[in-house]
Amino acid sequence: MARIAGINLPKNKRVEIGLTYIYGIGHSASKKLLESLRINPDAKVEALSPEEEQKIREAIGKLVVEGDLRRLVAGNIKRLQEIGTYRGFRHRRRLPARGQRTKTNARTKRGKRVTMGSGKVKEQKK
Repeated sequence: MARIAGINLPKNKRVEIGLTYIYGIGHSASKKLLESLRINPDAKVEALSPEEEQKIREAIGKLVVEGDLRRLVAGNIKRLQEIGTYRGFRHRRRLPARGQRTKTNARTKRGKRVTMGSGKVKEQKK
């Protein structure tokens, strides 16, 4: 099992997909990284040689990933909140910050709403 950037990569997956388990490395970044290192993206993680693993570790060491990237993103959001921007306000209220509509969608951000009644009193059963 390869351990890169503090993450255990799943050994039964392709290297190209396994690298996406690292926060900050997506599909396209994984492809570019493997292409630049001349490593077969279709190879399984368990089939990597120690030299190839070391090459990947060194290449990822130059990138901002995992804890550093999470800290950077959190700092950016905190800065927006402190200077009082609209985006910071939306983050503070846990609402979509990039112009999405919220009247109908955005259930994951807003949560489930309870609807109002019609105002009519229900009949009592006898």
